[in-house]
Amino acid sequence: MKKVLITGITGFVGKHLAEHLISKKSYEITGTYRSESGLVTLDALKGQVVLKQLDLNDTSAVESLILSEQPDYIFHLAAQASPAKSFSSPVETLTNNIISEFSVLNVVKKHNMQEIRILIVSTGEIYGAVMPSDIPVDELTPMRPVSPYAVSKITQDYLALQYHLAYKLDTVRLRPFNHIGPGQKTGYVVSDFAKQIAEIEKGKQEPVISVGNLVAKRDFTDVRDMVKAYEQAMRLGESGDAYNLGSGHSRKIDDILQTLLSLSSEKITVNIDQSRFRPIDVPEIVCDCHKFHKLTGWKPEIPFERTLQDILDYWRKMV
Repeated sequence: MKKVLITGITGFVGKHLAEHLISKKSYEITGTYRSESGLVTLDALKGQVVLKQLDLNDTSAVESLILSEQPDYIFHLAAQASPAKSFSSPVETLTNNIISEFSVLNVVKKHNMQEIRILIVSTGEIYGAVMPSDIPVDELTPMRPVSPYAVSKITQDYLALQYHLAYKLDTVRLRPFNHIGPGQKTGYVVSDFAKQIAEIEKGKQEPVISVGNLVAKRDFTDVRDMVKAYEQAMRLGESGDAYNLGSGHSRKIDDILQTLLSLSSEKITVNIDQSRFRPIDVPEIVCDCHKFHKLTGWKPEIPFERTLQDILDYWRKMV
């Protein structure tokens, strides 16, 4: 049994990753969380994971945890993960995302624990303002970040590379494009759509859905497929290397909205809300994940329509 430490286990991806690792029956899992309020997401996993409340910006606390747990694998997921929020909270985003990773890497380096493999989750957002000639986006595409979140993730990505090159730490870097799925909080486009539809169905909102930019096209993958890739990257990824993760297809935001609306019997009016637009938005992004597919054979398996149905059904239970 491999001993696993997941930072940010109560987050959207952390919960799904824990569920996937539990299903493999090959891992002993410890997870960190920052706030008691997030624990409700793990009710179904009680007794199957060990939970530790921890501020990852507290290096001494991180040191104590890693020394006591002696993990084989560290999945570093904890982060402020919203590009939209990063525009209003840039300092918080940069500080939390960079310092938390530094705390983990520096403890491993300080104690010469090079046998620990560390998965650092960056994002496809680091490529930012991609040119039409860049599509599909591979790992060599220039980085042109358009949000403080993307800047923080470039730093995380390169910090992992630096610690690999300078100190021989066993790091693997992932650059996943958009995740969606049941359990994602608001602040993300598909979840926002689904929550509003569910509230309209319950009579908690007028039959008007507020939206932002509907013409942008993004590469979306179900989080339940993504976490399978995380586990494969941990086992099979080349030390120090970086891998894009995505479906290889872009979908127009308006098409996603129309599909969700078709899953409801309510007659809903669409309202364009300028406050939901980002200061800058990229017209289209498509992931090229051939490098990771060649290494592992991974590809998304869950049909997109099922993902949307599951997200809407999740919010129907929650509102």
